[in-house]
Amino acid sequence: MLSVEEAEKRILDSIHVLNDVEVSLLDALGLTLTEDIIANFDVPPHSNSAMDGYAVRAEDIVGASKDKPVRLQVISNVPAGYLADRAVQPGTAIRIMTGAPLPEGADTVVQVELTETEGDKVLVKASLPRGRNVRLAGEDIKSGQKVLSSGEIISAADIGVLASLGRKTVRCIRRPKVAILATGDEVVEPGEVLPPGKIYNSNSYAVAAQVKEAGGIPVLLGIARDTRESLANKLQEALALQVDLIVSSGGVSVGDFDLVKDMLTAEGSMEFWQVNMKPGKPLAFGHVRGVPMLGLPGNPVSSMISFELFGRPSIKKMMQQYPEERTMVTAFMEEGYKKTDDRRHFVRVKLHRSNGKFFARLTGEQGSGILTSLMHADGIAIVPEDKPALEPGDEVKVMLIR
Repeated sequence: MLSVEEAEKRILDSIHVLNDVEVSLLDALGLTLTEDIIANFDVPPHSNSAMDGYAVRAEDIVGASKDKPVRLQVISNVPAGYLADRAVQPGTAIRIMTGAPLPEGADTVVQVELTETEGDKVLVKASLPRGRNVRLAGEDIKSGQKVLSSGEIISAADIGVLASLGRKTVRCIRRPKVAILATGDEVVEPGEVLPPGKIYNSNSYAVAAQVKEAGGIPVLLGIARDTRESLANKLQEALALQVDLIVSSGGVSVGDFDLVKDMLTAEGSMEFWQVNMKPGKPLAFGHVRGVPMLGLPGNPVSSMISFELFGRPSIKKMMQQYPEERTMVTAFMEEGYKKTDDRRHFVRVKLHRSNGKFFARLTGEQGSGILTSLMHADGIAIVPEDKPALEPGDEVKVMLIR
């Protein structure tokens, strides 16, 4: 039986970073950039007004106050997106909108709140220093500056900066396409009538959501029945779709109808199928005609925990984002938890914070079939193999999932 670390290493050693593609800006969110971004002009490209008000010469308003305003002749008006048709001369001002280029001759903008109009003149009621309310050309980005480096993961702010540079597309590692397959004669798709003895296919939808959350593109293949022919057909369908990873649930334990590990051997190679963890002991990994395949346990909590530990890192590595680990916090248990074996346990907990400390409480029964234990969880408390129990007040490491 493999440790969690050994299982993860074996999987990740056979996972490769995908190729890069040209993607639109919004599609680039969360992807890994594969080019350096160099600015070819200043941002902003021209000095402009940070306020609605009047463009003036600072020396013309020295000593201005509410009691002794300075009167300036308004000679023009410049809205955002347009250039002034004349320069500011001594004793004059130009009405200006936020974002409009600063007119020639002006070095300061007086916000409209500090002024009063008087016919074709403006009364300036404050003395402002040179440069006040002016955004200088290049104050954000200088021409020739490296703005983003290859290997960075693109954020929302990055997309805004790229747009400010006029970029419509960028080159990034593409998102992996992940085929998701449920197995078993007992499984029925949501929306269908549920016959006696059957259960709905929750695993595929939960794992598909995890794939999407990790940055991949889920492709639901439906259900493979408990025959070699049905499973072979579904695997062929996945290969025809040119997916980058196949994830199945069920069919990896020792039951009479557990075919996934056998099919991996027949169609490619099987690496292992037991990990020293709970929930999620049975696990299969291998390749089907060159495509990596991860066989998750059939119980819903086991399936989701196993994907979190092995599927999510695989997707992140494909996107050149591994290691990108979940945030870990230290919490204090508010109740006890006892183990009956020497496996590593992943316990679902609800967290709250008090006086700068996290406190953890179980989300209820921890059976591998109780999916609501994950639904209510903020994190997964990790109970090491050599720790037989957690007592109230014990410290525990918690992996945040919410």
